[in-house]
Amino acid sequence: MPKIDLIKLRCLDPARQRTFYTDILGMNDRGDGAVTYGAAEAGITFENSVHSYQPSSRDTYWKVALAVPNIELAYEQLTARGVEVGVPRQFQDVGYLTHFQDPEGFTIELIEHWFKGNRPATQHDTSRLGGGACLNLLTLRTGDIAPIREECLAWGMAPLSVQDVKGYGFTLHFFAFTDDTPPNPNLTAVENREWLYQRPYTVLEIQEVHEAGEMVLPDMAAAGYAGTEITSMPQPVRNAQLLISGKTL
Repeated sequence: MPKIDLIKLRCLDPARQRTFYTDILGMNDRGDGAVTYGAAEAGITFENSVHSYQPSSRDTYWKVALAVPNIELAYEQLTARGVEVGVPRQFQDVGYLTHFQDPEGFTIELIEHWFKGNRPATQHDTSRLGGGACLNLLTLRTGDIAPIREECLAWGMAPLSVQDVKGYGFTLHFFAFTDDTPPNPNLTAVENREWLYQRPYTVLEIQEVHEAGEMVLPDMAAAGYAGTEITSMPQPVRNAQLLISGKTL
């Protein structure tokens, strides 16, 4: 089955980025230049850029999300390592989450497997980030979900969840290469969301920003998102770069 295999980010200091993701976030070098938590998840590579990263709400790329079984543990671990992390909070009926930035300003989300107050009374491995992190979400933006959804379905991705974020002007759409099916066939059902954050592979999250117009990609000299590779895709899109810009996937 195809998988989201590689996320490529351009930055000023790739070596420093790799050290942060391995030494602070606990990822491993998978042997091809990428860092990752496990074989089922995407890896991340860092490429050189000329200019520093300047994030914008118009960027195609938003973030990656690390799903953990215990977000308070992850918060304590990261703050102890000198990382500035927001206090975890339950955000609407979307998730129990918080955000921080890596050394070059890329946003990283922490999201717990469960909503606040729903976590089972289980012992977690304190040697691992949050008890065992997974690169759960790659989050990209678009102003029009229709052509993106059509392309994802044509590739064989399964829709897993649709989340209308009230008061923020966007809707979240989730797709993955998987045979898993959500607990509720209604993709807007809240009960699917904790299940989603427990998937052991990387899910594509599309933030559809209503009335936003076309999203943009950085130029080749600038830091930022450089694409995503998908392995084992049927020809002619094997190892395709996933670059969403406006209505183009």
